[in-house]
Amino acid sequence: MVISRRVGAVLAATTVTLSLGATPATATGRGHGHGGTGAPGAPGVGDGYFPAAGNGGYDVLHYGLDIRYEPTSRAFTGVATLSARATDRLSRFNLDLRGFEVRSVTVDGRPARFDRDGQELRISPPRGLAKGERFTVVVRYDGTTGRPTDIEGALYGWVSTPDGSFVANEPDGASTWYPVNDHPTDKASYDFRLTVPAGKTAVANGELVEQRTKNGWTTFVWRARDPMASYLSTASVGDYELRRSTGPRGLPIIDAIDRDLGPDAADGLARTKEMIAYFTELFGRYPFTSYGAIVDDDEDAGYALETQTRPIYSGPPSEGTVAHELAHQWYGNSVSPARWQEIWLNEGFASYAEWLWEEHSGGRTAQARFDTNYARPETASFWNPPPGDPGATNLFAGSVYTKGAMTLHALRTKIGDKAFFALLRTWYAANRDDTVTTADFVELAEKVSKRQLDAFFQTWLYTPGKPASW
Repeated sequence: MVISRRVGAVLAATTVTLSLGATPATATGRGHGHGGTGAPGAPGVGDGYFPAAGNGGYDVLHYGLDIRYEPTSRAFTGVATLSARATDRLSRFNLDLRGFEVRSVTVDGRPARFDRDGQELRISPPRGLAKGERFTVVVRYDGTTGRPTDIEGALYGWVSTPDGSFVANEPDGASTWYPVNDHPTDKASYDFRLTVPAGKTAVANGELVEQRTKNGWTTFVWRARDPMASYLSTASVGDYELRRSTGPRGLPIIDAIDRDLGPDAADGLARTKEMIAYFTELFGRYPFTSYGAIVDDDEDAGYALETQTRPIYSGPPSEGTVAHELAHQWYGNSVSPARWQEIWLNEGFASYAEWLWEEHSGGRTAQARFDTNYARPETASFWNPPPGDPGATNLFAGSVYTKGAMTLHALRTKIGDKAFFALLRTWYAANRDDTVTTADFVELAEKVSKRQLDAFFQTWLYTPGKPASW
């Protein structure tokens, strides 16, 4: 995500304002049966910044989302099919879902009891689930979508637009449009079946495997086979033109460009293939089965997000922004934060990759970028808060991006280019499709460089202000 997402706005830890079709928190389903032996799964995964995000007791393996959406009325009908595995003995488990009317829930084809408690959809299967058991949940729900915002008024989640939807979920907005275990620690594959009025285009992650029109509606089927964190999913709808090309090693590239934008809308994407080749050389093979972009005309959102395989831009992106979101496919999407405190592992890495691309393209060197920033006074905003623990209301602070990138360049200077670039490649190779912490990175950096680096990282990531020395 580029920092323009949160200009003058920050994301609240637990509270969002939603304008979705509301369901009373105490609504109870009419399914039959009762939960069996075992215990209820936890209503959160224990993230210190977002304690209600995610759920305990199970691991989702796959989401099948069948959505019908009419932009003019904002009418939304969904059927979510989740394939999961119990990690504990469960008498009950939760899914994250905000708004909407839940019509029915089944577990393994049998009606299940359910109720609502805030963002929690609590489900009691007809019988208890054994640890290790695989099960399938089907949730049927509907309502009217809106324009969800965080406490500072920044749009996220399923954002209704005049011509469709702008869908960007970081950090916990996936629950504004489907029932989900909404935390990066539970990655899954996805199938999207998106039905919209004929003439509209629905774009999701992965590859477009089917498109057909019948009775005034067009259904788009997208398949994302690689593991994906829920905040990286999208189902954006608009007046898009789909443009197909081929990248390095035959990589399919599908760009969706809003027809209302001018002829220069895709200029920032022109060097995408070169960027993929360059970052592959630096970091390792591109992580996923396809790539592309969604370029929308939603000026209200005002940001870009690295939605997996297909970053979404609220307007025509610059070349630097495209490089930033592409780098996230390695750092953030494939190698993801185990808790939101670790967001500098996303944004610091993508920002530094942006510096590297500029240097590779004949612009300013990474050293020059570092020197210019370091010359700024201690009062410069990007020195604080410390990027290693910015706080839930500062996830997108300038320090997470700029001081995060400077941390990596300072590390490069300290351990040398050979060790530094070996570290970047090893970090990705060792943690592909997994979640990580800063402690993991420090441990690997010390192993690769054969240096003791605790004091260095303490200074750059956890100490307020401008480092005097390191």
